[in-house]
Amino acid sequence: MGSKRTRQRANAGRDVTQITTDVHVQVPPARKPDVSWPVWVGNVPRLAAAFQPRAAARAALDQARDEHSVGGSVLSQVLVGDGGVGKSQLAAALARELRDQARGQDRGLDLLVWVNAAEPDRIITAYAEAADQLRLPGGDRGDDTASARAFLNWLAATDRRWLVVLDDIADPEAVDAWWPDGNPRTGRVLATTRRRHALLSGQGRRLIPLDLYTPEEATSYLRRRLSDAGYPQLFEDGAADELCHALGLLPLALGHAAAYMINKRCDVGTYLARFQRPDSRLADLLPPEADTEGYGRPVTRALLLSLDAVQTADTTQLTRPLLQLIALMDPLGHPVGLWTTTPVRDHLRATLPSRRRWPRRRQPAVTDQDIHSALDCLHTYALIAQDSPQAPIRMHALTARALRETIAPEALPSLARTAGDAILSLWPGLDHHDRDLSAALRANTMMLDQHTYPSLWRPTTHGCLYRVSGSLSAVGLYEQAVAYNQGLVRRSTDNHGPDHPGTLTARNNLAVSYADAGRHHEALELREHVLADRERILGPHHPDTLDARHNLANSYADTGRHHEALELREHVLADRERILGPHHPDTIDARHNLAISYADAGRHHEALELREHVLADRERILGPHHPDTIVLREYVARARSALAAAQRPSAADTAVNLPSEPPQEDREAP
Repeated sequence: MGSKRTRQRANAGRDVTQITTDVHVQVPPARKPDVSWPVWVGNVPRLAAAFQPRAAARAALDQARDEHSVGGSVLSQVLVGDGGVGKSQLAAALARELRDQARGQDRGLDLLVWVNAAEPDRIITAYAEAADQLRLPGGDRGDDTASARAFLNWLAATDRRWLVVLDDIADPEAVDAWWPDGNPRTGRVLATTRRRHALLSGQGRRLIPLDLYTPEEATSYLRRRLSDAGYPQLFEDGAADELCHALGLLPLALGHAAAYMINKRCDVGTYLARFQRPDSRLADLLPPEADTEGYGRPVTRALLLSLDAVQTADTTQLTRPLLQLIALMDPLGHPVGLWTTTPVRDHLRATLPSRRRWPRRRQPAVTDQDIHSALDCLHTYALIAQDSPQAPIRMHALTARALRETIAPEALPSLARTAGDAILSLWPGLDHHDRDLSAALRANTMMLDQHTYPSLWRPTTHGCLYRVSGSLSAVGLYEQAVAYNQGLVRRSTDNHGPDHPGTLTARNNLAVSYADAGRHHEALELREHVLADRERILGPHHPDTLDARHNLANSYADTGRHHEALELREHVLADRERILGPHHPDTIDARHNLAISYADAGRHHEALELREHVLADRERILGPHHPDTIVLREYVARARSALAAAQRPSAADTAVNLPSEPPQEDREAP
């Protein structure tokens, strides 16, 4: 099996002045610029039209906050409620109020961090960004976990005024390790969640329930929404009360209904009649027994009416297939750029009704303008939300769930792979260069797999699933990479069997993650098994077998078995030069690792000669400004200086101390 490999470069993105070295060369650290206050991290959602202040919940929030001023210890307020009740909107309203209030005796916030907290990975990424903006010591753009911990330490000690919002906590146990601590007089944590978990109360945390609209809030919302849009005549008191109860007093469902009425110039009574029609298709889309939250039925009824209106207004004929793709993504947001990638344009083109008048006439191309027009139409009918043209697109989880019910089972694999191809095409080459984008793509890949399983696994494992593993390691999330790869191994074994090349690839990548996380003995044991299985299944000279041997040599070195590492690396280099050629990237990596073994054995001149060879190859293949090239060039320069100093007569008995450098690992994707 041929493999397309993406290697985790441990030095990528690391400033060359930060290379750990025993050479006595002092490079003063660059002076960090001053912090520009105030600091905002993350995007606070815009308030929905006709936003209702939710008086009871807001009073509970204010009461908890008042306890701070009299010496209480409640640092965190946790808004808890079912999906669609408006938790994030209430949190956004409070965050905007605190952020925008006038400075003075009661000054405004110095720091606001809004975090999409459904995945711990997203929390770490946001905290690392905050650490960067605060210029915190201990933060490292190559290690988001270290930066996030530096940020938490700063929160615990600062007298600055700060607010951290943890929006949509899905796993309280995973988030607990990243929960901020600090002085309640100056700091505050606001969280939202559907979970009622013991960890969300106590320890300076207070649960504040948020339920459905009250009947008064529901009718007030509907009246104001229609009036603000310029159509107060569409509101009808009696029908409005009945409609609000028919929609379950759910804010999300009311938002869909109001958008439909505004765009269709449909009064409340007419909408209610359509909503209650027995042929509304609800039973086919979401049967009562599947509605575990009790809110799906009204959302789906409102959604069906909005879909009918959108398809009538849509001139591009792209809204329906776009909605199906969007419903597979992370409800918290996905990059808008996904939908103008080549895989999506090709898919959308194939969904257009045929316009052929004779057999050879080609379908018209789908343009970016067509796609953005379709997205604008969906935004108009409140089926998606987006704060600005370049901001992430969001879709409420209940809306997405109802839409997924409309997808025919036979269509799901094609949709899943189209979305996976789009994700891969948008992924940055170096994750730490755009870590926000990388974090969003990781979250959306995992959500896509969850919504479409096992479509991304059959007939073969989609490359986006492997890309998540390398991305986690690239930003220093090593333990998260281990947990993710353990899941990949289980699912690959379930779908393909233990001896399938894809399963061997997943096991190889798990071993790489063990090594990245410092779990070297676990990596060594797993690599020995992977090598034995590949030799048995693929043969001793297959490129994947050479990869396994290459990585096993690294584990020998990591566990102090340097002589065995050197011998194995010599064999790997000879095999790769013979099978792949002297200039293949895998051969260059083998040469690089052998140079490390020569240095470990005290054969410094041979190591330097080999590294100079690798440097020439990297400059030719990767370019002079690639991070790997820059790091190696700095190493070679320092190694030359150290060897030259050691050869001077006055230094005849001086040991040669050279900078250490991590080996190359082969992380694979079939």
